[in-house]
Amino acid sequence: MAITKARKQEILEGLREKITRQKAMVLVGITGIKVKDLSALRKKLRTANAKIQIVKKTLASLVLKEKNLDFNKNQHKEEIAFVFAFEDEIPPAKIVYQLSRENDKLKILGGFLGNQFKSREEMIFLAQLPTKEELLAKLVGSISSPISGFINVLQGNIKGLIIVLAKAKT
Repeated sequence: MAITKARKQEILEGLREKITRQKAMVLVGITGIKVKDLSALRKKLRTANAKIQIVKKTLASLVLKEKNLDFNKNQHKEEIAFVFAFEDEIPPAKIVYQLSRENDKLKILGGFLGNQFKSREEMIFLAQLPTKEELLAKLVGSISSPISGFINVLQGNIKGLIIVLAKAKT
């Protein structure tokens, strides 16, 4: 079924708006994916303040060319979708990567980090990075570890003194 010109304009406007707001975009191949799997992906992405939009390659290339983003529609044989990350770059890529490991029909094809195109391998590497919360937890652990060790050493000295004093009383 052909899309009307008015509907194409709506899609283009929506894409322009999302591309302007995005911090990262993950280009995903979705050929053969089931609707229930796509719905599960949408639901998980919503928790990370991200959205997925299935787009015809011709319309995507028009908008991306306007925004001076490098995209060659002829490189991709499969149907594509864009996952837009609006707050944090890593969680949406992580979600797509985890689901692509469970479902072989879902494939990361590449993406954009800001205005820079990143290859498939770079996007997968980004998805494997720890989240901001995980990094902060590691930092707190690293900072508190020497202090905990110092306190244990001091407590050991006090325990030793108490044992010597207790033996001296008897």
